[in-house]
Amino acid sequence: MAAVTAPEVRRVIVDEAGEGQRLDNFLLRLLKGVPKTHVYRVIRSGEVRVNKGRAAADTRLALGDEVRVPPVRVAEKPADAPAAPAREFPILFEDDHLLAIAKPAGVAVHGGSGVSFGVIEQLRQARPAAKFLELVHRLDKETSGVLLLAKKRSALTHVQDQFRSRDTGKIYAALVLGHWPAKLKVIDVALHKTLDARGERHVLPVAADHPDGRRSISLVQVVTDFQDCTLLDVTLKTGRTHQIRVHLQQAGHPIVGDPKYGDFALNKQWARGEGLAGHRFDRMFLHARQLSIDHPATGERITLAAPLPADCTALLRRLGEPH
Repeated sequence: MAAVTAPEVRRVIVDEAGEGQRLDNFLLRLLKGVPKTHVYRVIRSGEVRVNKGRAAADTRLALGDEVRVPPVRVAEKPADAPAAPAREFPILFEDDHLLAIAKPAGVAVHGGSGVSFGVIEQLRQARPAAKFLELVHRLDKETSGVLLLAKKRSALTHVQDQFRSRDTGKIYAALVLGHWPAKLKVIDVALHKTLDARGERHVLPVAADHPDGRRSISLVQVVTDFQDCTLLDVTLKTGRTHQIRVHLQQAGHPIVGDPKYGDFALNKQWARGEGLAGHRFDRMFLHARQLSIDHPATGERITLAAPLPADCTALLRRLGEPH
């Protein structure tokens, strides 16, 4: 039988994953296992606070908002549940303030939503002497590439301020289906974040004047044009949930292997090696290849880069072969 955690007040800072979300949906995702009626009850009672003030269920959260979550009882894992295994990841940069790693595809950045553990839990197990280790930002489970962590709270707040003010350079490599039109260099399409019946996030492109839409801008540059695909560099000017995936799909060119917004039939074929002369590719081809920030201690602009994973480079070589 599952134990129950001792309830305590939590103060949660809204990151990019929660930005623009309604307070009720934010709490329902955060408090897995808590009855929906109880979540709405604590909101109505004023026990939930946003930036120390009362808030309604339909309050839209902004990046950096502090949400006070009152004591609620959540069933926790049984005592015999396996702990996160200690694991290190390829290091791109490390000093006393920051740690940048190359996150593999298929690994969540943290536990939750049906995932027992992620990068942060595994790193903490591998580094038991670390006094402080926190995620600065997130990547989707299916996305590989540069993931930044802070080793000091001062570094965390400093770099998150840069994310909040859009003062970071984020470039992604994406392989999309079809021939990308070279003239389409700017995508300025508002996005609306929703939750489906299972509580999973799904993002929709909406009109600019949609009441729940958030303006979202992606800059697109063609890197290589293959016979049936195009390799792109996508620079984020805003950091909405699933922004690149939805923007490219909305433009008619979904990302290869995208399990949520992609071409599902082709994804299955390529995972089996059909159409690629036996070469298998069973992941989403979206890679956070570069991140530029101002160092929290020195102020120096640093650029963190993660090379394309071997499975991605192998696919590009296959696509580049004569047909």
